[in-house]
Amino acid sequence: MEALIASYGDTSSDSDSELSSSTTITSTGATNSNVQPETTSLPLPPPPLSLLTPPNSLGTVDYLTSSQPQPSRLRSFPHVEGNYALHVYIPVTVPSASKKELAQLLKKVSSIVPGLHAVDIDIPLSSLCEDDSKFQLVTLGRQFHISLGRTVPIRVHQIDSIVAMLRQKLQCQRRFWIDFSQWEVFINDDCTRSFLSIEVLTGGLLEITKQIQVVNEVYRLHNLPEFYKSPRPHISLAWALGDISNSLKRVIEEETKKLRVEGSLQKRIFSSKFSGTECKIGSKIYKICKFSDN
Repeated sequence: MEALIASYGDTSSDSDSELSSSTTITSTGATNSNVQPETTSLPLPPPPLSLLTPPNSLGTVDYLTSSQPQPSRLRSFPHVEGNYALHVYIPVTVPSASKKELAQLLKKVSSIVPGLHAVDIDIPLSSLCEDDSKFQLVTLGRQFHISLGRTVPIRVHQIDSIVAMLRQKLQCQRRFWIDFSQWEVFINDDCTRSFLSIEVLTGGLLEITKQIQVVNEVYRLHNLPEFYKSPRPHISLAWALGDISNSLKRVIEEETKKLRVEGSLQKRIFSSKFSGTECKIGSKIYKICKFSDN
């Protein structure tokens, strides 16, 4: 932040608002003393990218600030003042040993299917393909999630009750292994987005299903819509606008078939150890359950 201040001069603000503040230019060429000075607000020039990209970061600022248009995503529900988005999930981190192979397949698919973006950060995969290390870091170097319930709006007075009930019902969980076994393509309810995902078919499926049932119960008691009747636990790695499920499935099937012929297709794509359940409400994350190795 000191480097940013040095770029713009002294400032009394101790927040990050200097990046969006403006400087006022006053026109003093008026000859009539009754005429008010004309003011024009101009945005400050952007700081050097090197200042916004600290060492060991994902280095995504250059992509986010590029001139190419960003995709337009529709909200799954309209924004209403006083509402907070609720999402209950299991956080998942891809193990380092699996990242290289996953990145290679993602890169291959993105070269055939245009319009794929990294989940959450919305960076086009095509813009990352020239740098293998950055591609792997940006697409796989962060936390993913297995949804245990729908993302729904709740009112502020419901927050404490929902969090307390989730903690009560999910307080004791044993650690277990989650096997991500199969590439799959999902689309959202209104068919506005397609997701390239990895599904849980065997290891961990029973335990996750039980947690979904508990979350459903909590939702039901708060008059919230329950999860799908036949849930398919998964993590999503990439997304695209619209329903491109057919073309995406075709490419995935072709690529996995090649791996099968080469003898490099494994029983599972990767495994991850369950580390707890979380609940995100608005921008705040609540730790829900504690686990035991006993």
